[in-house]
Amino acid sequence: MDEAGSSASGGGFRPGVDSLDEPPNSRIFLVISKYTPESVLRERFSPFGEIQDIWVVRDKHTKESKGIAFVKFARSSQACRAMEEMHGQCLGPNDIKPIKVFIAQSRSSGSHRDVEDEELTRIFVMIPKSYTEEDLRDKFKVYGDIEYCSIIKNKVTGESKGLGYVRYLKPSQAAQAIENCDRSFRAILAEPKNKASESSEQDYYSNMRQEALGHEPRVNMFPFEQQPEFSSFDKNDNRGQEAISKRLSVVSRVPFTEEQLFSIFDIVPGLEYCEVQRDPYSNYGHGVVQYFNVASAIYAKYKLHGFQYPPGNRIGVSFIDDGSNATDLLRKMATQMVAAQLASMVWNNPSQQQFLQFGGSSGSQLPQIQTDVILPSCKKKAPPETPVKERLFIVFNPHPLPLDVLEDIFCRFGNLIEVYLVSGKNVGYVKYADRISANDAIATLHGKILNGVRLKVMLADSPREESNKRQRTY
Repeated sequence: MDEAGSSASGGGFRPGVDSLDEPPNSRIFLVISKYTPESVLRERFSPFGEIQDIWVVRDKHTKESKGIAFVKFARSSQACRAMEEMHGQCLGPNDIKPIKVFIAQSRSSGSHRDVEDEELTRIFVMIPKSYTEEDLRDKFKVYGDIEYCSIIKNKVTGESKGLGYVRYLKPSQAAQAIENCDRSFRAILAEPKNKASESSEQDYYSNMRQEALGHEPRVNMFPFEQQPEFSSFDKNDNRGQEAISKRLSVVSRVPFTEEQLFSIFDIVPGLEYCEVQRDPYSNYGHGVVQYFNVASAIYAKYKLHGFQYPPGNRIGVSFIDDGSNATDLLRKMATQMVAAQLASMVWNNPSQQQFLQFGGSSGSQLPQIQTDVILPSCKKKAPPETPVKERLFIVFNPHPLPLDVLEDIFCRFGNLIEVYLVSGKNVGYVKYADRISANDAIATLHGKILNGVRLKVMLADSPREESNKRQRTY
């Protein structure tokens, strides 16, 4: 880009790359009016701390401002406070357009995106292994309002690893903690949660070695593969391992109700329940969400983390370690994904049903049913010519289950005559020779999820009533 800068020193001095990033996150990026003079920037931003440099980006040929500027502070906390208080403000009485203020990217990072606020609020610290979360909170609450604290523990023994995280509500508070806490804590800015898990203590020790050699500690960023939502579970990469489960923790700067929480996470099929929790330390929103299967939880975590609800408020989503075996959960997830793909294939092309038939002359095993519903044992079907006493209507979300799976499910209530699907639709019917069996099926299966598919099971209209409905022309 062709650009020229005007320095605060007035002599054309431009600091080197190293000094611009020393200390980290001490430089702010401004989007301003093309007619805003440097003197106004100095006047409005000097109350936040020592300004080391002001750089207004100008066109190389015309020397006119491009409406972009940088202000370099002596400390990161000063830059963060300037961003928090000046973003969206007007610089003068004659300005009608609010300015935009962001923390500027490191010149050596090679990235051109804005630094998100949530990347500046979480710090990574070394602590005594005897520390509890309350001890950690007590030590660091003097620097600002804490959203949460967590201690990294050994997943086998449950013992502390002597490392922890502290998440503040504002970037300036996290910066104050890094600048002013005891050096024994070795506090640094933590890597964003969506780029690496909290098991990155190896990189922390690497940073400490760099610091001992006189280098500024820096948290490394690990590149993701083409599918980032699954790359962090690579068993050969200890840096990216993260406890996974069917339960998720949800944090929001704006309080929410259970209805709002449900409406967001019910977008992903398989939601079992959700609840809102009250945090005595803040007025922010905290909730717990649980899915019937791990595949849904993983998808929800990586698709909804950072989702803005309401607009402008990003919600944070993370796994809750419930002690489940990660390998077993991933195996179940793979099974669910394959089952869903096969079911989708049958739904879109009924002629392919032959590939999903189990049993019969081939001697294949019975279909597997994955659900938290307690199902009775299988019972014999009623003869096809048995009179129908009750008929059920089924709605599938997001797609129908294979016929053999449906027969295996509905025959468990006894007196099943037939199950059939409506071609090209996500609905089907079940015929029973006994009303008690049909009612038991409704009571057990309505609203439940089997093999990743939610079922709605209800009494069907009689064929006579359906025929009358079809005859209506109004």
